[in-house]
Amino acid sequence: MLQGPIKNGPILNAMSVDIEDWFQVGAFEHTIDRTDWDSLTRRVERNTHAVIEMFDRAGVKATFFTLGWVAERHPALMRAIVDAGHELASHGYGHERVFTLSPEVFSRNIDRTKKLLEDSSGAMVTGYRAPSFSIDKRTPWAHEILAERGYGYSSSVAPVQSDHYGWPEAGRFAFRPVDGSDLIELPVTTAEFAGKRLAAGGGGWFRMLPYAFSRWAFNQVNQRDARPGIFYFHPWEIDPDQPRVSHAPLKSRLRHYTNLSAMEAKMDRMLAAFEWGRVDSVAELEKLRLA
Repeated sequence: MLQGPIKNGPILNAMSVDIEDWFQVGAFEHTIDRTDWDSLTRRVERNTHAVIEMFDRAGVKATFFTLGWVAERHPALMRAIVDAGHELASHGYGHERVFTLSPEVFSRNIDRTKKLLEDSSGAMVTGYRAPSFSIDKRTPWAHEILAERGYGYSSSVAPVQSDHYGWPEAGRFAFRPVDGSDLIELPVTTAEFAGKRLAAGGGGWFRMLPYAFSRWAFNQVNQRDARPGIFYFHPWEIDPDQPRVSHAPLKSRLRHYTNLSAMEAKMDRMLAAFEWGRVDSVAELEKLRLA
């Protein structure tokens, strides 16, 4: 599966970063109470600057899907992201999964976050990513609300099934989720092998699996399918010195801490191997394809 020559094509892939701190992740949502967040050591600012420097070395512009909670406490970081030429987009306010919210609460959540991001950065926010890819078949109203609020795209669907998230019935590539709307959904990348879909869009899978798997998966999407890939990771994933949550379940600790020290070098390889751009740029190209 992973053998043979690898050739890069001209396809522009979307590089994205989900801006949240080490204690805000889904793996610890039942271990760390959100009322304790403000008492914990924040590392998101230093780690995000390290990501910006990594992108500078590679000559890559990306999209930073950012929590409103982070923007509220680090407004200068929002300006730094935009000043470096990257896109600032919404990740919701406090990493609440969409299917745990009512439509009314979701609306308030994304409105609050959009205002925080735009006020702190001076840039318009047109993209959204649900925490933990939590737009799925339970939340058909979420895309409708995003369309009503004028968002240009969402990248909130994982078209696979896992223990953490998933909408396996969704399409693998860009689609219009709301009739009559310009909004498009850009699902995170999956690959196909032996008739099965495999999660291949980054994050923990990228850290834990051999680099050759991700290279193979993105070449499959670019070359066989002639479509862009959507990749994501988090700033805490390049921070091996972050605090350890020793009382978290073993599975959560394995999910969160495995191969942190190897992540930055693997990212350097991934950035050099393919063509990358901001998610809004890829969204515009995909809108032309869907027209």
